[in-house]
Amino acid sequence: MENINEMLPEEEQNILTLTDENGVETAFEYLDVIEYEGSEYLILMPAEEGSDEIVILLIEPVDEENENYLAIDDEDTLKAVYEIFKERYKDVLTFAD
Repeated sequence: MENINEMLPEEEQNILTLTDENGVETAFEYLDVIEYEGSEYLILMPAEEGSDEIVILLIEPVDEENENYLAIDDEDTLKAVYEIFKERYKDVLTFAD
């Protein structure tokens, strides 16, 4: 899959650094937020070179300024959100399923 941030102007590229439950920080490229069945899902790609993995996290609002990003256990939800993402970017990205 092509890197979506390579197609964006530099000022529009977004890198997020997330910390997992073990305190390990990982940099991700922000790709999109997708709404599905009343929830929002954050679509990310690891920022490391050569990675084309997509990470989908559930956005859980904490308050007006903060939110948590949670792993998704439901395979059907993951597949549905990924399909929406693929449809939205079918003319921009090449997907290898």
